[in-house]
Amino acid sequence: MKNINVIFVPGNGGGSTKENWFPYVQRELEKLGVKVIAEQFPDPDLARAEYWLPFLESLGTDGESILIGHSSGALATMRYAESHTILGSVLVGVAYTDGGDPKEKASGYFDTPWDWEAIKRNQEWIIEFHSTDDPYISVAEARFVHEKLDSDYHEFTDRGHFFPAETFPELVEAVRIKIQ
Repeated sequence: MKNINVIFVPGNGGGSTKENWFPYVQRELEKLGVKVIAEQFPDPDLARAEYWLPFLESLGTDGESILIGHSSGALATMRYAESHTILGSVLVGVAYTDGGDPKEKASGYFDTPWDWEAIKRNQEWIIEFHSTDDPYISVAEARFVHEKLDSDYHEFTDRGHFFPAETFPELVEAVRIKIQ
């Protein structure tokens, strides 16, 4: 196995990599010999691209990195992959529009069209998780992203926006399969 590192990219609104399913995923991935970086991101309320993308770079994100992004963190993950090589990504509760939400619009992730081909080209694989009962992001958004990125797509009916949740074994197993 390469010297793989996983970097957690939380959602906006003060999302933390120290709560919900992040600690569980960290423990399980570390059992597989993967280094996990679970830092507090700057500008946690708005999760603006102007702060988050340089912060991802400062964490040493490279071609042996897996980005696991939740919600706004999934947006940051896709934008980062447009112009940087990474090993792979996991997109949890992802969208491709601001959904009419002024806070999402202020993030800067929707200021330019998505370069779907670059996102795919700059990584070996993409895993995606979404739930049809997500109260914030329509499943149509996730299905569109799946079509554009040809992701390894996992759809649930009862996970909401994937918080609060203490575990996420499906995510761990999907990553395990990719890094074997």
